[in-house]
Amino acid sequence: MPVAIPLGLLSQRSLGEDWSRWLDRLPRLTDDLLADWHLVPSAETLHGFCSLVVPVRDADGAPAGLKVTFDGDVESLHEGLALQHWGGRGAVRLLRADPRRRALLLDWLPGPDLGDSWDVEACEVVGGLYGRLHQPAMPQLATVASYVERWLDDLAGLGRDLPIPRRYVEQALSTGRDLLADDGGRPVVVHGDLHYANVMADAAGEWLAIDPKPMSGDPHYEPAPMLWNRMDELAGPGAVGSVRDGLRRRFHAIVDAAGLDEARARDWVVVRMVVNAGWTVQDAAAAGRRLTADEQEWVTRCIAITKAVQD
Repeated sequence: MPVAIPLGLLSQRSLGEDWSRWLDRLPRLTDDLLADWHLVPSAETLHGFCSLVVPVRDADGAPAGLKVTFDGDVESLHEGLALQHWGGRGAVRLLRADPRRRALLLDWLPGPDLGDSWDVEACEVVGGLYGRLHQPAMPQLATVASYVERWLDDLAGLGRDLPIPRRYVEQALSTGRDLLADDGGRPVVVHGDLHYANVMADAAGEWLAIDPKPMSGDPHYEPAPMLWNRMDELAGPGAVGSVRDGLRRRFHAIVDAAGLDEARARDWVVVRMVVNAGWTVQDAAAAGRRLTADEQEWVTRCIAITKAVQD
């Protein structure tokens, strides 16, 4: 019986013809990989934004995860290369890879992830992982600068029609270019998307990173996802202090645990949050519509983080 593709992943057809073509190929592609690598599905399929994950057992009965990624996702192009470089130190272990088919066979991590951990404790865990992951970068990786230069140009092109205080836009443009001019020294492998759901426990309880979007660049680029995820709980019934206080606790916990330069990490947070807000406006404009309520909430979240790390 063919592997079932989750409805959440099938919904990505709305993103364009390239997604539809990949989703049409995906059942056969997955079945071929299972046969070629002598794998047997062992549980219901899972998915991320742009990948299918099939829990499997190999020919020896050992658990593993078969991951097949959308072939149009450029940011994860070298995921297998980064995992091979890390060799299971701080990240999930890579067992096998087929770059042409964008397929990886990974150690099975039973979890949990960091989603239910106290957020400050989770930030300390992630800060500790940085030291293991930020190894000298391989020449094949795209640079942080190559992405950010383009993003800053796009942000500048949006002009003044942004629902973001102009001083933050100007600050992000100026600071971003300063950061790129002074790259912070020898480039390291940057995970790019390290947050609560992308850190899983292995069978022994060791925390390991998953789902890298690897780049070569400044380690201070990393912290922002730990701030913009799980923000709802900072205003919930159990919150201690204000949203601003909670964001600052997270920021300082991760900077201290990782031994990062506070000012440089702060500057990267500002750049990433303003760029994120700009993308939302850009997407709405491209679709010829106004921001939805969810998009407006996200822009507000980006502004709140930009302000909190600087006040």
